Amino acid sequence: MPNRGQLLLPFAAALAGVGFLSLMDAFMKEAALIIGAYTATVLRAGIGAAIIAPIWLARGPAWPSRAVLKLHLTRGVISAFMALTFFFALTRLPLAEAIALSFMAPLLALYLAHVLLGEAISRAAIGASLLGFAGTLVIIGGRIGQGKFDEGAALGIASLFVSALLYAYNFIVIRRQAQVAGPIEITTFHSGIGGLVLLTLAPLLWTPPAGEALVPLLAAGALTVAGSLAIAWAYARAEASALVPTEYSGFVWATLFGWLFFREAVTVPTLAGTALIIAGCWMATRRPAATTPKTPA
Repeated sequence: MPNRGQLLLPFAAALAGVGFLSLMDAFMKEAALIIGAYTATVLRAGIGAAIIAPIWLARGPAWPSRAVLKLHLTRGVISAFMALTFFFALTRLPLAEAIALSFMAPLLALYLAHVLLGEAISRAAIGASLLGFAGTLVIIGGRIGQGKFDEGAALGIASLFVSALLYAYNFIVIRRQAQVAGPIEITTFHSGIGGLVLLTLAPLLWTPPAGEALVPLLAAGALTVAGSLAIAWAYARAEASALVPTEYSGFVWATLFGWLFFREAVTVPTLAGTALIIAGCWMATRRPAATTPKTPA
């Protein structure tokens, strides 16, 4: 097992990766408010693919096998709608609140792993899920108590839970995908397939992009690639259990960027609910040292 010094760089890379992706969320919220979540999501995927695909091609890669390509296609489809529903939710909810509610994904992944992979669910995991659910109720209850639970907020929260469910299934696919492909290949197919899948809805949802959305979209595309590569690099060099705390820094980043970009205040119920959800995630991912399996990077 790596010592503390060996974990420092992977931990820092994972922390930076979460920060990059949180900043990307802020830029995507800005773009989605200008041109709509659908158009912004499609263009972000296209920009990300345009950045990473030449790097992958320059390495002279072999075309993925049929089995690997099937995994790429599966994750691309899942990620396309995961991103669309999440970015739509950002147009209806404060950034920090949306990130806090999205932390339910790891808890949902426990049940999907049980259904799809036959993994056992421990009592601790069940307790963690209940704690996380209580956290979501606190956040939603805070909105209701402040009279801010309107139709837009309801749509945002519903969309966010769809995104969290897809993200939970995404965890299962990533586990298999990372065993058979490298991070650059995965990032290339992830962006390319996701964008192509969403393009099928263009006749119904596409709106002409406005010029003022170009800068946030370019920033979001670059940050998506940077964040994905940083996290892939980190998880290839340290166990997932050692890097889990970096995921929770997303709420701190979201709070900062939500205030800087949109002057969004963070409420007490959001803080309290986030604490419960993070506590549930922490319980779910804690295992005795002797039985902690090494997650493939």
